[in-house]
Amino acid sequence: MLFKDRADAGRQLAEQLALRTLKEPVVLALPRGGVPVGDAIAARLSAPLDIVLVRKIGVPWQPELALGAIADGDEPELVVNEAIRDELGLTESYLREEAAKQLREIERRRLAYLGGRAPIPVRGKTAIVVDDGIATGATMRAALRATRRRQPGSIVLAVPVSPAETIASLRNEVDDVLCLHTPIDFGGVGQFYAHFPQVDDATVTALLQRRAPRGGTSEHG
Repeated sequence: MLFKDRADAGRQLAEQLALRTLKEPVVLALPRGGVPVGDAIAARLSAPLDIVLVRKIGVPWQPELALGAIADGDEPELVVNEAIRDELGLTESYLREEAAKQLREIERRRLAYLGGRAPIPVRGKTAIVVDDGIATGATMRAALRATRRRQPGSIVLAVPVSPAETIASLRNEVDDVLCLHTPIDFGGVGQFYAHFPQVDDATVTALLQRRAPRGGTSEHG
């Protein structure tokens, strides 16, 4: 095992990030598993913690296989794996319907996690985009592109573990990458953690509230 739990993974990432020059860092975690990782990073860097709301779009008969992903924003960011769509003959109507379904789930999560709080501004700042690990990269790619639209000064992708080829495929989406481990034998993110339970909505909400900025700054303020 490489990590005791998600908080341990976050602390290990934070020690490496602390060695870098980061202009006004803002930690953006992917719920739910990325939030405990991001919380540890935010604590070490004295940075605010926020989320990137993104949902995988799965193949109908194999939901864990990512056809693509959609991320929240003024204009939702849709990423599609064209090779999988063409190979399996999936229709445009399925993609539209599933994207709409996942946007409804994103809205539910926004209300659950943030209530009425606006996104923390990242314009001109260092956006550190965090998850507990990356497998194929479809979900993270959508998250990174949605973050880029918010015009940060730079984007750092920070994850504990991922296949090397996945990290390589994401490098052109970011300005810097920190991935602690790129194992050859990658069966799934959970295999690299001693303790890897599901993270529930209540935990995400509590961590975000604990690190909510004071003073009511917003993306548009």
